Parts: sequence; structure tokens; C-alpha cells
Amino acid sequence: MSSPSPVQIREANAHLAALYGRVTNLEQKLQDAEKTVREQAESLIRKDEQLRAAIQEITEAKDKEISFLHEKLCQSEESIHKLNQTIKEKDSLIGQLQHRCQLLDNICKSRPLLDSMLAQMAEAERMGPVNDFGKPATNSSMTDGESNCSPSRLSNHKDFSLSEDDSDDQELDGVVFGTTV
Repeated sequence: MSSPSPVQIREANAHLAALYGRVTNLEQKLQDAEKTVREQAESLIRKDEQLRAAIQEITEAKDKEISFLHEKLCQSEESIHKLNQTIKEKDSLIGQLQHRCQLLDNICKSRPLLDSMLAQMAEAERMGPVNDFGKPATNSSMTDGESNCSPSRLSNHKDFSLSEDDSDDQELDGVVFGTTV
């Protein structure tokens, strides 16, 4: 084996220097690439943390809103239940009042008949009882000439009248029909 010539040594040294420069250059590029990758990874980690924090905030806000809406829904359902209960009570009251109104209508429709009957009773009262001889008997117990059913007492009473004309003039302020409103 022969020793390399100085030209070969110079070429080999130049080649080694070029190779060393190339390796150094590649190592620098590798470091730059690693630095870039590290910076991108750190940036992605920061963005990921920011997104996780934003998602956490959105989730908490969503949960709070759901809780608020659920509470509001429960309150609304409770209000609906109370209002339905009130409606049932009012419907029952309306039914009772309609029945009472019907009774009052029937009473008002029967009023002329009652007035006529009272007038006939008053006339019969004025005639007095009949004795055995066909003449009206005198009642010794009625010293003032009036009985409890006399026409003058009936016509003075606020709740009764003897004619339809009297019914228009009388006021019903003192009359209570037992309604509760």
C-alpha cells in the first residue's frame, strides 16, 4: 500500500472540509427546524389551553343558563298549575252563580203571580170570616182593626207589593240574596 499523494490528501481534506461544512449547515438547519417545531408546539399548547379555557367558560355559561331556564320552567309550570286551579275554582263559582241567577230569574218570573196571590189574600183578609148567618163576623181579638196580613201592612212592607206598578218603585237595597262574590 502506498501512501496517498499530497494532491490526494488535499482533495481528501477539501472533501472533508466540504463535508464538515455540509454537516454543520445541516445541523444548523436541524436546530432551526427543531426550534421552529418547538415554538409551534408551544404555540399549539398555548392555543389548546386557551381553547380549553374558552370551552370551559362556554360550558359553565351553558350550564348556568340551562339551570336558570330549568328553574324558570319549574316556576312557569307552578304558575300554570296555580292558574289552572284558580280557573277551576272560578268555573265552580261561575256555575254556582249561574244557578243562583237562574233561581232569581225564576223568582222574577213568578213575581206577578205572587203579587196577584197576595192581593187576593189581602182582599180575603179585608172581608173577614163568615158567621153562621152569612154576615161577616167581628173578631174581638183585633182591637185596632188590623191583622198581621192586612193590606196596609203588606203594602208598607218593602219586600212585597200588591201590583206590578209598585214593583218598579220599590228599591231592593235591603234585600240580600245570599250570594258571595
